[in-house]
Amino acid sequence: MVYKTTGTCSQAIDFDLNPDGTIEHVTFIGGCNGNTQGIGALVKGMKAEDAIARMKGIKCGYKNTSCPDQLAIALEKALAAAN
Repeated sequence: MVYKTTGTCSQAIDFDLNPDGTIEHVTFIGGCNGNTQGIGALVKGMKAEDAIARMKGIKCGYKNTSCPDQLAIALEKALAAAN
């Protein structure tokens, strides 16, 4: 799935969920390369619900959102679409 982000330096997030709801891979397009690679590595293999609980609501500086928050939103949408 590709999710177009809003309010962040990254433009989109490409990710896949396994049938059991675990995160297979996450790649950010744009953004702070080291940070976004780190996010992807940390959430790989994690249940989407757990990643959402940890990342939702994180802000980046003065912005109302962040790359982790945008990933949480994307995961929520993917889970809702799967149900």
